[in-house]
Order: sequence, then C-alpha cells, then structure tokens
Amino acid sequence: MLYQIAIVDDHPEIIDQLKNELAGCEAIQIIFTASNGEDYLKQMKALSPAARPQLAIMDIEMPVMNGIEAVRIGSSLYPEVQYVMYTVSATDDKLFDAIKAGADGYLLKDEAPGALVEAIKEVIDKSGAPMSPSIARKTLRMLAGGAKSKATTTQAESALSDREIEILKLMVTGLNYKQIADKLFLSPFTVRNHTSKIYSKLHITTKAQAVKLAVDNKWV
Repeated sequence: MLYQIAIVDDHPEIIDQLKNELAGCEAIQIIFTASNGEDYLKQMKALSPAARPQLAIMDIEMPVMNGIEAVRIGSSLYPEVQYVMYTVSATDDKLFDAIKAGADGYLLKDEAPGALVEAIKEVIDKSGAPMSPSIARKTLRMLAGGAKSKATTTQAESALSDREIEILKLMVTGLNYKQIADKLFLSPFTVRNHTSKIYSKLHITTKAQAVKLAVDNKWV
C-alpha cells in the first residue's frame, strides 16, 4: 500500500529532517510540503481529489495560519484527509483545540525515529489515534477532569466574568473591537484583552466560534 502525505512546517530544517526520516519507508510518498496552514490549503485547492494526500503531518505554531486553524478548515473542506499534529510541546488548551479541530493523532518532535512512520500507518490503516505517551496522559487527565470537554455548557459560561459576558453579547450583535470599546467606554486594547480571555475560557480561537457558542447555548 502507498501512503500519500503532506508535511506542513515553517522550519525548512524540520521538513528536511522528516523527508530523511520517511525516506527509509518506500511505501510513503510525500505529495507536497507547505510552510504554513494557508500555504497548505492553497496547495490542496490546486490538486484534483485523486491527487490529494491521505494524511498531513501538521505543525501547530506557524506564521500566517497555525496548524490548528488549518486542520479546522481542512477537515471541513477535505473530510477524507487525516491529520497528525507534530509539534515541540502541548499545553492542555492546544491539545484540546487540536482534537476539537479534527486532529487524528498528536506526536511530539522528540519521538524516537520510526514513531512517525508507525503513526502514519496506524491512522491510515486502522483509523487509529496515535499519541506520544505524555500526550496520551494529558488527554486522559483532560477527559477525567471533564472541564475542557464541557466548554459548550453553562459551566463554561459561569467561568466568564460579568464584563466578559457583556462583551460577548456585543460581539453577537456584530460589533467590532472599536465599536464595543466605544459603547463600554473602554480602550480597544482592553476589549482585546477581555476577548482573549473569553476565547481561552471557552477553548475557541475565533469570533465566529464565540458567537455560535453564545447563540447555541442561549447565553445571550
């Protein structure tokens, strides 16, 4: 069987390292490499469905568009493509966001040689969800605690301050940062700070997601 993949990372040396590592497996074919999420989506769009990779190895921290956003958009546009996040570290928030976005696996870059090849085969052949041991432990703790998996419940709403709820309500009406700031007699910088806290508490990354959660759960 031929495993067709894409590599997405903003560091050329990492891409070269992965090429060398994967070169030992003749069954793996690298369709293309990309320097960030936007570059990945652009190259995917240019390919016919038959020519697209089955799986993308995706870094998280990248300029222009990060890996989590690329997976979120890519999963919607190309649901047949699978994703293995490949990064230097993982906070609980990034792990949660990556899984929510549609990641099928999560490996750290310090994994032993061969781990990535096995992860590719596990995802494509067995629909598995390979993870580095430390990532698996984080996931189990996260699921056991339950807090992060309940980001769309009233419990998440209760974590927001009165000011954050007030800003969220204005976001739903379509106001931008400056308009919200003017209405609440705050600086745009202060509104941005509050918005960042809202995103963090709700485990989301965009205004559209915030508005959807607020409307779906009748918080506003």
